Amino acid sequence: MATFNRRGYKKSRNLKADQGEKSQTAEVFDSLDSTANKSEQWIIKNQTKIFSAIALIAISVLSFLGYQRFISEPKEIEAISELNQAQYFFEQALISSESDSLFKLALNGGEGKYGFLDIIKEYSGTKAANLANYSIGMAYLNLKEYENAITYLEKFKSDDILLKSISLGTIGDCFSELNQSKKAYEYYQKAFKQNDNIYTTPKYLFKAALIGSELGEYKSSINFLNRIKEEYPDSYESGLVEVQIGRIENLIN
Repeated sequence: MATFNRRGYKKSRNLKADQGEKSQTAEVFDSLDSTANKSEQWIIKNQTKIFSAIALIAISVLSFLGYQRFISEPKEIEAISELNQAQYFFEQALISSESDSLFKLALNGGEGKYGFLDIIKEYSGTKAANLANYSIGMAYLNLKEYENAITYLEKFKSDDILLKSISLGTIGDCFSELNQSKKAYEYYQKAFKQNDNIYTTPKYLFKAALIGSELGEYKSSINFLNRIKEEYPDSYESGLVEVQIGRIENLIN
């Protein structure tokens, strides 16, 4: 479980990428902006695509449920229906000038519908409730309630190679915002070690390198940067590697 030290806020760092097996959401992420160089900004900018991925997962859940299971487990169907409404509020928040109020609607519900927080309470144990944990974490990230974001993102379980990496990397961003650099460093490493993919691995390697250099982890930071250069030469982060290696080598000397 995460522990929080209440201190000042500071800016977060960068994200990562993959070269391995395909996941349920790989096609959704093909259009992501590879030039984003701050993970929190990248995630917020692409949350509509991320939620599209969640929708695909929800659809896949239903496709694997036979007619008999629909009858024996109506709770799962109800939960997915409620999840879709909460997701609608979230997506509206991304394009609205009243984003905070809409994020709160996504969390707490409105118009007679449950919010994400209601879903995890009323439909505990369902796949929709698990996805709601991810969505709650992202909503709290947008609201800059970083401790709450960490709490719910840590509850999110997934075999999806992209969503799990993003959730771990976002936890790292939240710890960074809370000035807990060691925890941020730990989670950035978890994020790129979760899998090896072209979408997130170089971004989280780069963020781990930046925050690692602040912690005096110079050797590891240079290794992370060299891995980006060697394994992900076409990534945005690759173009920043040499400058950062030079900076860290100056710190060592």
